Amino acid sequence: MGINVGKNDRSWKRVGGKFEQFSLKEQLLTETREKYSFSFSDAELVQITTPDIYIVYGDVIFKQHQLYFKPTNDVPDMVKLRFTLSGNGTIYNQVNNQKYIFNSNQQNIIYMPELDGTGEYDTGRNYRFFEVHFAKEKFLQLSDNSCRALQELADRIDGGRYAQIAEQSLPISLAMRDCVQSILNCNYAEGLKLMFLQSKCVELLVLQAEAFEAAITKKKNIPLQSAYDKDCIYFARDYLVQHIHQPPTVAQLAKICGINEFKLKQGFKGLFDNSIFGYLSDYKLNYAKELLFEDKPIKSIAYELGYSSVQHFSTAFRKKFAISPGKVKR
Repeated sequence: MGINVGKNDRSWKRVGGKFEQFSLKEQLLTETREKYSFSFSDAELVQITTPDIYIVYGDVIFKQHQLYFKPTNDVPDMVKLRFTLSGNGTIYNQVNNQKYIFNSNQQNIIYMPELDGTGEYDTGRNYRFFEVHFAKEKFLQLSDNSCRALQELADRIDGGRYAQIAEQSLPISLAMRDCVQSILNCNYAEGLKLMFLQSKCVELLVLQAEAFEAAITKKKNIPLQSAYDKDCIYFARDYLVQHIHQPPTVAQLAKICGINEFKLKQGFKGLFDNSIFGYLSDYKLNYAKELLFEDKPIKSIAYELGYSSVQHFSTAFRKKFAISPGKVKR
């Protein structure tokens, strides 16, 4: 299946696993529907490409729990509006040492210019997703003079930082579902279809920005009064992850990131919905799981991550994942 609306311009189109740029008789809009069968999954995807927006959605059945993602150099710089319609997944990106969680009926806005890491997905149910990718410059243009949540995200993106509009995803609202459904069922032809899809993608961005702005407003107990305070908290999180083997004390971390201990602790809880060392513990255990998949000895992992004993590590691991480290290795 294919739809083409043409013009002489430059644009991007995804072909197989790669983006290709076209310069002869460019297409304002192209649409393809294809089925893929790999050793790790079966998928049916619809891909719609315009000069500034790339839409992809579909159904995936994963045949294995864990996948490995290799870095690619041919992907355009884009910001992703992510909607997980059903199924659950997690991506751990080694480039920025960050975990991204995609749970059913959840949405987020993500900027991840490079991916080199692993993914974990449910194999017992279909994974259905819908994504809108805005070209970075287009996203920055739309975010200008919008709302606080979107502008702060845009500032981090403009600075080249990996970013999400929030660490915790939010539920997909009824209005968002209606908007997605309108895109899926669009029957307009040629130029009208292009105009309709562009307007609906911007509408989705507005609905997401509104939802995250409202969520921020509800957090009245967070003593963060400025963008500087929030940047300090994000810096503290990054520093903590980078020094996972020998983490600083709260007092040391507060001094390093330039904020007092009270704001650091309360702000960390507000932004990441976890205490400082609760966040570090979760991160260490997820990292330990990655090392177990690489077949590293349990004793070495426990020592490397600073646990006082193998028993202490095994107890913490079992409490989080409801499985012992030894069973992960089998």
